[in-house]
Amino acid sequence: MTGQEPGAQGAAAPGAGPSPEQGDPAADEARPDGGAEEAEERDQPQNAWSARRDLIDHSPRTMNVGARTRFGGGYVAGDQHGVSGGRVTGDVIMGSKTEVHHWSFSGLSTAASASGEIPRATLDRLAASFVAAEETVGDLLDRLRRERVLVLSGARFTGRRTAALMLLHRLGASPVHLLDRDTSPGALAERCTASAEDGGQGTRGYVLCDLTTRRGNPLREPHLLAVRDRLAEQGAYLVITVGPTAALEDVPAAGWRPPAAEEVLAAHLRARTDEATAARLLGLPDVKEFLGRGHQLRETAAFAQLLARYAAEEVTERAVAGFSLASLENQVQEWFEEDESAVPLRDKAFLVALAAFDGGPYALTAELSDLLYRFLQKTDNPARVPEVPVFGTHVGKRLQLARARLYEDDQHTEWGPVTQTMAAFTDDRVSLVLLREVWTGHPSARPALIAWLRRLADDGRPLVRTRAASTVAVLARADLPSAMALVIEPWATSNRFRHRLVAVNSLTLAHFSDTPNIPRILDAWSGSEDRRLRWVAVRAYALIGPERPEQALAALRQAARRLYAEPDGPDDFDREMAAELAEAVELLLLSPAAAEVLAGLLGHLDDDRAVRDLALGGFINACRRTEGDERYGLPLVLGWYARAVTDDETAAQGIARLWRRALGDPHATRPALDLLREWVLIADRSTATEWALAALLPKLVTTEPEYQRLSHLLRTMPGEDGNPPPPVAARLLTAFG
Repeated sequence: MTGQEPGAQGAAAPGAGPSPEQGDPAADEARPDGGAEEAEERDQPQNAWSARRDLIDHSPRTMNVGARTRFGGGYVAGDQHGVSGGRVTGDVIMGSKTEVHHWSFSGLSTAASASGEIPRATLDRLAASFVAAEETVGDLLDRLRRERVLVLSGARFTGRRTAALMLLHRLGASPVHLLDRDTSPGALAERCTASAEDGGQGTRGYVLCDLTTRRGNPLREPHLLAVRDRLAEQGAYLVITVGPTAALEDVPAAGWRPPAAEEVLAAHLRARTDEATAARLLGLPDVKEFLGRGHQLRETAAFAQLLARYAAEEVTERAVAGFSLASLENQVQEWFEEDESAVPLRDKAFLVALAAFDGGPYALTAELSDLLYRFLQKTDNPARVPEVPVFGTHVGKRLQLARARLYEDDQHTEWGPVTQTMAAFTDDRVSLVLLREVWTGHPSARPALIAWLRRLADDGRPLVRTRAASTVAVLARADLPSAMALVIEPWATSNRFRHRLVAVNSLTLAHFSDTPNIPRILDAWSGSEDRRLRWVAVRAYALIGPERPEQALAALRQAARRLYAEPDGPDDFDREMAAELAEAVELLLLSPAAAEVLAGLLGHLDDDRAVRDLALGGFINACRRTEGDERYGLPLVLGWYARAVTDDETAAQGIARLWRRALGDPHATRPALDLLREWVLIADRSTATEWALAALLPKLVTTEPEYQRLSHLLRTMPGEDGNPPPPVAARLLTAFG
């Protein structure tokens, strides 16, 4: 491609929109510093082959792009885009929810609002299904006996509350009083006072779950010393549970390590059913899938209740299969419905960014989540200057909230793979469910999200732009009209190449995610008066065309004829569009639908000059591509021909026919001969290429002029760096007989 931007002719071009000098207001409004001139300087066109490679390399794991677009790959029909290898299809994950399940994840409220005595029956029921490493429990019990007050630190929903109650239960504490979580640290000793009903008998226990602390009012050592004295007077014990971010000052907290979900589920099932039934339930495929999803212990306990009802034939197998997704949806709703004290706005921004960059570099995700945080602050309070703390973020705590993990992996770059620290949700369905929830369940967040996506589309990193497109594809699956009007169409009508390319990728990934009507949109845009929309349609046809090759080729032929019919002759935009059309044909030829595309090109080769130039230009482009894009890799079309000689005679004859037409066409002869020289130089370094080329060359000679042309090429072509002809040229010359 050239550096000329489509639409750069300004107002004279029909539908070209604002000139480059005017910039793109839709994108610039999202830039605090304007940045229009800088964005224009960075905006560099990219050929379709490289753009497709970036799309495959950087698309999220939930979108099966590579298998649908790679040369020689198997065609994937696409009924599993939301969940890799799971039973839940894309429609359930990404479509509008038609049914919402609400489950009680604990026998006790997760936030006690008042003090009171916990019934003995409740403690006995919890004890029947409580599991934990005995060594851990033993250490905690020894510490509680010795110090009388224990601060137990752990993430939410890891069983820390149940653990606190069971520690007191193991000590024989009765009664056990639940203290208000809003009890201030300074009032702890005052609250730990035996009531008249206790009669001063027995070992009393107190538990305070999720103590509320703040930086200005932390839990300090003097508070614990005071409450310890009060507890000693009563012969009582206190367990306080706190989260990882609790404000503690000189207070040693004991870390809570939760048991495995499988152990918890088995214990709960044994408490509700007999051993044989529990074993049978644990062997169910839906149960194994549930355990592999990294669910919280509260969800595991609730799942055990459902399984017990299933064993009693009170619920169906469908309810069991749908529980995992329903609990995931409930978790995502909680994240965004809870107030700042539970999930701060900055953490909400990180959750959205992680959904967009799931499986991407953690540092990049954190960087761009802070950008979204600024936009969200602006939406929340336009009068406030957005602020982002420079330090203070704890990676482990942030990932714990998100139920995500860190790992080392290679990131694809234009310079080769680079090892990075990646972050990903434990459950690969989270990103799709979360983005749908934010887009459809919290419309007030849309202005900030749209501004953020526009900034991502203007980023210089291919990974960032690709993830902007994949995010919009999910939004389109959930609400196509809004995604089109608010995001995709402004990109598609932008004068900047990057924006239009992100629009192409958004539509492509939306189609691969089973969003309806994408081909209809492209069909409409291919005939639009706005030439930028036609450009987007052509690029998208190249990517989704393998699923409908006849329709794609028909649209490309129509677009080519339209260019040749311009009364004033082609301008820069028309020449740019002609190159785009040829690149679209190139990608279709190097796709799983290669055979159908080849037949379609040959069937219309003699229609008119526009169609012939389109076919030959696309064919020559495809012949330039090599395996792995290596300089001396086997040319993909030549490898195709070598296989077709024995497997598909029709395709082999078609490839040879296109080569003869390209070599004999006045507009294509020079690039075709140059390409054959490149193939000969590759053959000089590759035996496989030499054999394939030796099989092809005789099929390119059916007349004396054709023989003279090719024999002259092989006799006179120079080697690399001006050296004499490579030895392989003489060997290939003998292939003519």
